[in-house]
Amino acid sequence: MIKNTLTLLVVLLTLTTALTFAGGGGKYHPELKTNPDTLKEFQDWRFGMFIHWGPVTLKGTEIGWSRGREVPTEEYDELYKQFNPAQFNAEEWVSIVKNAGMKYLVITTKHHDGFCLWPTQQRPWISADKQLDTPYSIAQTPFKRDILRELADACKKEGIAFCTYYSVPDWYHYDWTPRRATRVWEPTASGKSEILDFRPTTNAQIMRYNDFMKQQCKELIESYQPRLMWFDNVWPYPHENQAWTEKDGADIYAYLKGLDDKLVINNRLNRHTQGKLSWEERTGDWDTPEKKMGNYSETPWETCDTICNQWAWKADDNMKSFKTSMQILINAAGGNGNFLYNVGPTAAGIIEPRQASRLREMGDWLKQYGESIYETHGGPFKPQGNVLSTRKGRTIYIHLLNSEKQALLPLLRSEILEYEVLTGGNVELGTAKAGNTKITLDDNATREIDAIVCLKLKQSAMEIEATEFLTF
Repeated sequence: MIKNTLTLLVVLLTLTTALTFAGGGGKYHPELKTNPDTLKEFQDWRFGMFIHWGPVTLKGTEIGWSRGREVPTEEYDELYKQFNPAQFNAEEWVSIVKNAGMKYLVITTKHHDGFCLWPTQQRPWISADKQLDTPYSIAQTPFKRDILRELADACKKEGIAFCTYYSVPDWYHYDWTPRRATRVWEPTASGKSEILDFRPTTNAQIMRYNDFMKQQCKELIESYQPRLMWFDNVWPYPHENQAWTEKDGADIYAYLKGLDDKLVINNRLNRHTQGKLSWEERTGDWDTPEKKMGNYSETPWETCDTICNQWAWKADDNMKSFKTSMQILINAAGGNGNFLYNVGPTAAGIIEPRQASRLREMGDWLKQYGESIYETHGGPFKPQGNVLSTRKGRTIYIHLLNSEKQALLPLLRSEILEYEVLTGGNVELGTAKAGNTKITLDDNATREIDAIVCLKLKQSAMEIEATEFLTF
């Protein structure tokens, strides 16, 4: 790594104060605004682990979605009686998180199938007038141990932020509609379509469900103090019996903020409003594109993806390469977003060694070059093809992926005082036509995953208005 000094004055881009954003309660609770410092802490983490886990791992099929499909509903709902992950070790899981360079952990406390990984005291309704005799939870399994307690304690010990996923839809609970019918797929002209049970639901039932949800979330907050709550999904089914409303989601958000005003909450209490309402009108603190990359945005966002194809564990599932894994993270940071990477532990309670090894590779890379990812802001040059950028303080990191050799920067109102290739090798900076800055890597500096050119400015990089890279 060779440092070069240069006084290169480039003069056109306007310096501006970096945009700040405060999530909140949207149009129904406009008085609720999330502290920008709390949101910045979330953004600074950049990289976290998602965990999808439950009794369904006994079958190796998808969590929630295989209920009534690959696994008959009656059989699926009885799997908890066999769930005994005797090899579960919270400290080992959190060690994998830490070695991967991840800063936070999000686990499915309750997925769409309604099963709870903590000893909830709430009993679901199984008909209009009858509750289950016991809660539907880990306490009713042969294992019995409080998985969330052990994980929360292990995270606290290692400085990892403990966070909880919670599904709004609950296909086990009678009061949630639309429900998935016992036989949920049927042939159609275009392939297969989902069969949904749109039985009428009274206002009293949806109020009862909302209370059930509030009480469970209260248990999570008071017992485990999650740093964030990651809700999943409210689908906009066009049917008169779709009982959950936009206001229901906003009211849940307000209720949770009343329990912990430092809590950050994603946008999925009302995800179907995305693109239809402004951020000021919507409920939530960050966007959540799934298995796709978000666009550059000053507002917080986080993409989630799976290390293998399936969210829950599946035997011999195809696993993403080191290169693919790293470039998802790098692209997310360049777009000013986070990356939540999912693993599915086995029914025995272990994270597959091959998955742990892949994550360790990512952690090793981050030990060397993490300064260009953690605590950075995307830009000031928006991702374009194989080039993107991150920044913090007076430093801009230019990332060149897939052995890319060149980048063309638009004019800056600052001096580039120093530059180096963080990943090793030589680089040439020159003035191109119209005074733009041309970056050219020597062959010894290109990298298949990411070559990082570090530019030290005289002024703050955080005040530069985001713009596009130029094309040659």
